[in-house]
Amino acid sequence: MRVLGYIHIINLFVILVFFTRCNQPAHDHDHDHGHHHHSSSYFDGISDKLLFPSKSPDRVILNLTANPMEAVAVNWRTDTTITSGVVEVAIASAGPEIRQNPRKINAKTSFLKSQHENEPEIFANYHEAIIDNLKPGEKYAYRVGQGDSWSEWYQYQMPDPENRPISFIYFGDAQNDVKSMWSRVIREAYKTLPEVDFMLHAGDLINRHNRDVEWGEWFHAGGFLHAMVPSVMTPGNHEYKNVVLSPQWKPQFNLPKNGPKGLEETCYFIDYPDFKVISLDAEQIDESEAFRDAQKQWLDSLLAANPKKWTAITFHYPVFSTKPNRDNEKLREYFKPIFDKYKVDIVLQGHDHAYGRGMVNNVPTGSNVREQSSGTMYVVSVSGPKMYDVSDDEWMERRAGNTQLFQIISIENNILSYEAFSADGKLYDAFDLQKSEGKPNKLVNRIPDVEERLLEQ
Repeated sequence: MRVLGYIHIINLFVILVFFTRCNQPAHDHDHDHGHHHHSSSYFDGISDKLLFPSKSPDRVILNLTANPMEAVAVNWRTDTTITSGVVEVAIASAGPEIRQNPRKINAKTSFLKSQHENEPEIFANYHEAIIDNLKPGEKYAYRVGQGDSWSEWYQYQMPDPENRPISFIYFGDAQNDVKSMWSRVIREAYKTLPEVDFMLHAGDLINRHNRDVEWGEWFHAGGFLHAMVPSVMTPGNHEYKNVVLSPQWKPQFNLPKNGPKGLEETCYFIDYPDFKVISLDAEQIDESEAFRDAQKQWLDSLLAANPKKWTAITFHYPVFSTKPNRDNEKLREYFKPIFDKYKVDIVLQGHDHAYGRGMVNNVPTGSNVREQSSGTMYVVSVSGPKMYDVSDDEWMERRAGNTQLFQIISIENNILSYEAFSADGKLYDAFDLQKSEGKPNKLVNRIPDVEERLLEQ
């Protein structure tokens, strides 16, 4: 009985200490950037690792550079006690000799303090580097870190368009419940085609532009995939607030800076030997006349001198909407004539939280008419769980509501092959675009015998 009494006293003491610590006031972070004190009950069910950095690198991500045949960008995060960073890279081999004499690349380090509303302040150092002098088709191993704090070794396969098609995965909005509901989509996509060259995100990666726990969820959902398959992303309206870009965007990503001045890392282009990828900043088109005109002039001049066989453009707001009574007339008025003039092949969009695709010719009345001879395919898709109604507008040849999807696009010679899969890995839509010199693309539909999902399931 005496032993049980002691155990009871010890349990009471543990409970008292726990509640005392949970209700301690927050410490002054300005004097303690390397450590974070917060209520352990602040985020129920969310690990500190999702939110707070440590000495060990986290949120490791590859991004495409303007010339992905020669270089790839890498970024990662640490706490503020780690004031510099290094990339170690070697040609991948069958054994552990990759660690014997790797090439070392010093990273650029920047500090960011962020806070969303009344949530804890996050102090972090972000590190970015360019891994250059790479060879097409070669596989490399790399790790990031400094001193005694390193990531694991990752492997990255360089593109090799002469021997295999360029391929990538396209995601519409992830945005909500990213850790819980989007993670299965990005993982199923990688399982479906692991050997893709990059992943493309058409905006609204998260819901609240500066909420670091949401960025933590986004990085968690992709896990090591972010460090092995490069990403490109265009910002959506949820990466902005009052036309101010997410403070995490530029520190945590390392995207090309070859677009109009003032739109670095949101409006840019990437060049493969026969394929150009262009990101436009849709929110700045919508909100800023100056940035709209700058992007319009930049895009026209870029496409006028474009020798590439294939061109894909991505931005967040759809030229043609899937949602009833939603219409981005300004975008269509200013940019669709440029797409038509230079015969852009495919336009990849998000925002409307449904699926729709079709070839469209905008007639003078403003109505949406399906016109396959236009040669440009417009796609709207969604990968996260937030869903809107889907309209019955004629521009869509295939559509879906209440469906999380990912799309795999491959380009080889004169064929662009497109497949859309639902989150459970089933083929939902497919087509090929066939290119002929001097003619609009020919559309070859390969729609599977699967009924359209249009109502709540």
